Amino acid sequence: MKLTWRKTGLVLAGALGLWFASRGTAFAQDSGPSNEEIGVALDTMWLLISAFLVFFMQAGFALVEAGMTRSKNTVNILMKNLMDFAIASIVFWMIGWGFAYGTSAGGFIGVDQFFLGYDAAATGTPALASWLFQVVFAGTAATIVSGAMAERTKFTSYLIYSAIISIFVYPVVVHWVWSGAGWLNHYSGSTEGNWGFTDFAGSTVVHSVGGWAALMGALILGPRLGKYGANGKVNTIPGHNMALAALGVFILWLGWFGFNPGSQLALSSQGDANAVALVAVNTNLAAAAGALGAMFFAWVRSGKPDLGMTLNGALAGLVAITAGCAYVDPLAAVVIGVIAGPVVVIACEVMDKLKIDDPVGAVPVHLVNGIWGTLAVGLFASQAGNTGTTGLFYGGGMSLLIAQFVGVAAIGLWTAVLSGAMFYAIKATVGLRVSKAEEEEGLDVGEHGSVAYPDFLSMPEPSAHGSAPKAGGAIGAPAK
Repeated sequence: MKLTWRKTGLVLAGALGLWFASRGTAFAQDSGPSNEEIGVALDTMWLLISAFLVFFMQAGFALVEAGMTRSKNTVNILMKNLMDFAIASIVFWMIGWGFAYGTSAGGFIGVDQFFLGYDAAATGTPALASWLFQVVFAGTAATIVSGAMAERTKFTSYLIYSAIISIFVYPVVVHWVWSGAGWLNHYSGSTEGNWGFTDFAGSTVVHSVGGWAALMGALILGPRLGKYGANGKVNTIPGHNMALAALGVFILWLGWFGFNPGSQLALSSQGDANAVALVAVNTNLAAAAGALGAMFFAWVRSGKPDLGMTLNGALAGLVAITAGCAYVDPLAAVVIGVIAGPVVVIACEVMDKLKIDDPVGAVPVHLVNGIWGTLAVGLFASQAGNTGTTGLFYGGGMSLLIAQFVGVAAIGLWTAVLSGAMFYAIKATVGLRVSKAEEEEGLDVGEHGSVAYPDFLSMPEPSAHGSAPKAGGAIGAPAK
């Protein structure tokens, strides 16, 4: 009898085990994610993490600009950088995304996908994830202008500019190049293949657009008081905190590992992994080479290794490699970066000779080296599977280089004309520049009614704009 019960128990246990095993297998087959779903999740996660890194670059830009300018304008600079991204977020969601990625009208501009919403039935990487990755790029293009126009621009006028570049100027360029339907994307100087203007992550689309707008703003605004003497002498106006500027560059360098590798837009295949690794290495090498190139070039010319030029050299290398980081080999990335370093030093000197005041070197870094990096693709491109052709130095002939020239010229003309007209219109209506008294006092007090460093305030008497700043930074606050 005992043996019978034992046999019965074993049979029941075996049957239950088989049942649970079969149910587990069925559950795994019915409910487990497919390889495709895992790939979509991985690509989406990669895109979002990259967007978060690029967003953090806004802090880097703010610190670089604040550190390289005078302390009396720090609040104004921080407010501008904060508002750049806040404004870009709203207007790029409302309209800018549609102009950039909507259904193309003749390859010029998108005409739908405004006020982007949630689509539960969508497949592949969600459009909202792509939007987040693109809006941080839009914020980057907008904030570049802040540095070139620092210490003398009306805050309200700057807000108007920031909205216009994010809602129209920048999105149209994105449509031309990155939408897959833009006219530049399909330009070809060759009858073989359908390559086009090539800018992987935005040396021209992002940085030169911001750089051209910065140049036009600085030209129309004019230099800071006391920057250039009557005899042509250039007077140095040093920044108040190079530690902040250096920290800002480190943050930007870190953020670029989202900016460039994230532009692969995917990480779910072996090809994606290989491309992301190449892009990350090229990004780092170009930044390092740019810093070294600028340091040694400035050292030879002035007898001292200059920190400001070295910091801008690192940024110049980063900007220059952004167009070609997926298309060139590591040796070419070093060459591109090491050339970018001296280029930024020379460009800063040329700006001063022309009496164009750019307090942080935004135009030399982003415009000049954005152009250099974009043209360098036409020289050094060697990853034929990505560009569809190779550069001049790798046996590809002139076709890609011609396409790069066309893209640089077209985008430069578009941005310069529109931003110039915009700044002239602002100047003629609400005004572009603060008063002489406000510029001398500092924009923190006149524009915002507060100061960044109240404990070090050396002006206790009332200002021309009201009560003196008190401890804590607020105008007219009760004394502590």
